[in-house]
Amino acid sequence: MPERVTLYTRTGCHLCEDAVAELRRLEIGFTEVDISGDLDLEAEYGDRIPVIMLDGKEHGYWRVEGARLQRDLAASGRP
Repeated sequence: MPERVTLYTRTGCHLCEDAVAELRRLEIGFTEVDISGDLDLEAEYGDRIPVIMLDGKEHGYWRVEGARLQRDLAASGRP
C-alpha cells in the first residue's frame, strides 16, 4: 500500500530537512519527492516547499503541523 503522506522537497532546503525530521519523529510514513529539475512541480509548488500532501491533497506547506496531521490521518480510519 502506498504511503498516504507525500512530502515535496528541494535539495538544500532547510525547511525540507526540518519537515523530514518531524515526520520521522512522529513516526509517520511518507514518500519524499524532490522537485528539483521537474519543471511542472517547480511551477506548481515554487517557493512553498516543503509541501505536505495527505491522500493526494495539499495538507500544508513550510512546516509540518504534527497534531493536525496525526488527527487527519486517524480521522479517515485508514492505516
